Amino acid sequence: MQIAVEGLGKKFNREWIFRNLSIAFEKGKHCAITGGNGSGKSTFLQVLCGYIPASEGKVTYTFNNKPVPTELVYQHFDISTPYLELIEEFTLREFLTFHFKFKKLKVGLTINDFVELVYLQNSAEKPIRNFSSGMKQRLKLGLCFYSQSEICLLDEPTTNLDTAGIAWYRKSVEPILEDKLVLVSSNQKHEYEFCTESLHIPDFK
Repeated sequence: MQIAVEGLGKKFNREWIFRNLSIAFEKGKHCAITGGNGSGKSTFLQVLCGYIPASEGKVTYTFNNKPVPTELVYQHFDISTPYLELIEEFTLREFLTFHFKFKKLKVGLTINDFVELVYLQNSAEKPIRNFSSGMKQRLKLGLCFYSQSEICLLDEPTTNLDTAGIAWYRKSVEPILEDKLVLVSSNQKHEYEFCTESLHIPDFK
């Protein structure tokens, strides 16, 4: 999967968040997206995966040398962000059964495997609303790590994780680097030290 960004800009009301961003992303060239608070790092990721529209410029997607229609782009992405909402009324097992009706688990894995990989095997039958913030974060990251999507977008991935959780993140992200394109929005080096490319979004204000 390749992503080409040309002259991308986003504004809310009359205020530009970022402008004139051009870059190409491709598998094997994992990229750290850095910038000051309010520079638009998280917004940039949302535009990339089609959650919100760009105000100017364009993003094109190519898979196996063929253009990907905009309405099908979501099939190729998984995203973990602090603002991502989970269905907290579901138990973990109910949520995963629902989620993987729309996404595919990595080949060879079962839901039970997934639960063990994110260290939530003692909470499989508990409502997600009763999870700690760290448990929810491991769940969000696991949805990115253990799906069949080609692109993994991580926004401040170790938010709410303790020391053990950060170690889990660093250990878990390594095996996916051969299979996925990983983009990390962060100013914390330990979250993106595996990246080989970088994009710095300057303050537009």
